[in-house]
Amino acid sequence: MNLKRLYTLLLLALTATWSAMACTNLIVGKNASADGSTIVSYSADSYGLFGELYHYGAGVHKKGTLIDIHEWDTGKYLGQIPQAKETYNVIGNMNEFQLTIGETTFGGRPELVDTTGVIDYGSLIYLALQRSRNAREAIKVMTDLVQEYGYYSSGESFTIADPNEVWVMEMIGKGPGIRGAVWVAVRIPDDCISAHANQSRIHQFNLNDKENCIYSSDVISFAREKGYFSGVNKEFSFADAYAPLDFGARRFCEARVWSYFNRYTDRGQEFLPYILGDTDQPMPLYLKPNRKLSVKDVQEAMRDHYEGTPLDISQDFGAGPYHAPYRLTPLTFTVDGEEYFNERPISTQQSAFVFVAQMRSQLPDHVGGVLWFGVDDANMTVFVPVYCCTDQVPTCYSRVDGADYVTFSWNSAFWIHNWVANMVYLRYDLMIDDVRQVQRQLEESFATAQSGIEQVAVELSKSNPVEARRFLTAYTNQMAQSAFASWKQLGEFLVVKYNDGVVKRMKDGCFERNAIGEPVAPQRVGYPKAFLEEYVRQTGDRYKKNK
Repeated sequence: MNLKRLYTLLLLALTATWSAMACTNLIVGKNASADGSTIVSYSADSYGLFGELYHYGAGVHKKGTLIDIHEWDTGKYLGQIPQAKETYNVIGNMNEFQLTIGETTFGGRPELVDTTGVIDYGSLIYLALQRSRNAREAIKVMTDLVQEYGYYSSGESFTIADPNEVWVMEMIGKGPGIRGAVWVAVRIPDDCISAHANQSRIHQFNLNDKENCIYSSDVISFAREKGYFSGVNKEFSFADAYAPLDFGARRFCEARVWSYFNRYTDRGQEFLPYILGDTDQPMPLYLKPNRKLSVKDVQEAMRDHYEGTPLDISQDFGAGPYHAPYRLTPLTFTVDGEEYFNERPISTQQSAFVFVAQMRSQLPDHVGGVLWFGVDDANMTVFVPVYCCTDQVPTCYSRVDGADYVTFSWNSAFWIHNWVANMVYLRYDLMIDDVRQVQRQLEESFATAQSGIEQVAVELSKSNPVEARRFLTAYTNQMAQSAFASWKQLGEFLVVKYNDGVVKRMKDGCFERNAIGEPVAPQRVGYPKAFLEEYVRQTGDRYKKNK
């Protein structure tokens, strides 16, 4: 075997190891949103995944055309399936009809993974987006595909949304060599919010409500056959049968759902005992919010680190001197034979990309569907409007210059955002306000421009729909490249302002200079008082000055 081939196989193996189950989906029904849109979010939180904007062009295909299926996480070849006669334009995780699909992996019972399956969860998402016009159609496409070709992945929760409906579908295989999967899909009521974060969230479901609950015919009988369930049908819980709760599922996964409910409902305190392990009574799949939510609200929820709650990680010793709301992984560690853990919030450093999808039935599809997209950590990104008709990926969101997870490029938004974020992580309190200022300016400018841009697009659509799509594609690309340029400029500014542990003085928005034009002496800010007190407590008199 040559060295290049060996390196490729090694990289794939490492990528599979790094791709930990760690994503979050937040959901808003159309009557729970401020503007009547359905809203869903997704963060692709995986060590080893490069942050880019995917694109699959629309097309008409000859009968007999086959397509290769590669596992999304690793690139492993799984097999071939027939191509659909017609496929639709897909940008990111939204297609031209505003259909959006996200996911979180719950894993579940390991013996149910079918390593002979051809369709993994990632391929399932992008195949469904290319072949479906709405959420119900996507559910059928997805379940038909795994039934015919086998489901390769472990247990998965999918958010499947269009401008009128949002569904949560949970799926798990049947074991090696057994074709198909067991699954259940529940429609989230229009006036409710929901979320899932790497733990199965569908417990009991209405077996008789065919309009709002769809499930595989053997979802209960298979659990009985395997010995996972023995009660009466109405007591059946998908989560209890196929993904039994453990400490990690509760504290690392369900806690993220709790943080969303705690932020936007009045029931956070009620559910806290479940997160802390004082009760096993799970949270409901969905709740009514205490007010109507905007796209901005969901963007801010994706930046959450449990601030101001009992799970806040920004105020203890682990946050360091500058109160960074991050922890290095793995989440558990052992000291003197005892096992400990770190909290796992929604916003995390290993995100590859994140989006908040806005879908509106009152507008033409190519105008109504906006994927507010960002690369890297939600807390450190800029949500840029990407219209669902976009058929050209902005250069900064592509693999420009050969960029990938181990290849840096100054023209890649993924790498520029990581460059900035990794400076800020070390001195968070000192630097985050500078990030917020640029982030806020960009996102507010996009929000302010939205109605005007869409009014132009709607008017164009009346006479020339093709030109309207070109207009929105061009706007998407222009905003992406503009945000990228601003973030690169931010990085350069941070290097100068905080170089070597000091802070350069500023006046009227510029670095201060003296009367003869030379830079004034910087501030040597040192460490915060609380940290210095802890430092002395731990080191005693070692560094005490002798008089």
